[in-house]
Amino acid sequence: MATKVLIVEDEHAIRQMVTLALSNSGFEVLEAGDAELARSLLLNEPPDLILMDWMLPGASGIELTRSLKADKVTRDIPVIMLTARGDEDDKVRGLDSGAEDYISKPFSPREMIARIKAVLRRVAPHATEEAVSAENLTLDPSSHRVCYNDAPIDMGPTEFRLLHFFMTHQDKVYSRSRLLDRVWGTNVYIEERTVDVHIRRLRKALEPFGADSLLQTVRGAGYRFSIGPNPHAAA
Repeated sequence: MATKVLIVEDEHAIRQMVTLALSNSGFEVLEAGDAELARSLLLNEPPDLILMDWMLPGASGIELTRSLKADKVTRDIPVIMLTARGDEDDKVRGLDSGAEDYISKPFSPREMIARIKAVLRRVAPHATEEAVSAENLTLDPSSHRVCYNDAPIDMGPTEFRLLHFFMTHQDKVYSRSRLLDRVWGTNVYIEERTVDVHIRRLRKALEPFGADSLLQTVRGAGYRFSIGPNPHAAA
């Protein structure tokens, strides 16, 4: 599944240039010319990353970024500010608003793509195509394969996405609601207990290889993927 990027930019020429560069690099692109449309797209099609122009009609990019980072539904979406402001104080303001990085205009498409990939590797590794591993378990998003000691493991697409997310966020505990937001998306309305069903299916797929113990239940909190022991395991 292609990484989804939302470009929030009111200048049509810049938005068109960015969209073309992203599309040619294999990204799926959403476009918004103002904060209002951006908010609507975020609710219906949450992206993996946002390119945010500083100067927007209505609410500024800084204001929109601050509000997104204050909202538990959107706070984990990385933001890169696009700004014509080159002063150090302005760059600090952009980062203080919650943005992960900034790109000063004018910029080259190659620089933009490199910065996007760097941010995704750092804060949203589940949105990249890089293979991940834990002990003898390996998951490759580009080939959509999971292997244990080179032996293939068969699992459904939802279990694959769930495992990919866990393997790129090791040792962190996630509640059912957080997993629904991060793996299924905010525009999907399903019961939280559905997460338990897919956790069981994922464990069943990993069990013949002895890897099901990597997926841990943390009582009263949620689930965690870890190669370490689970002192809070359910009885």
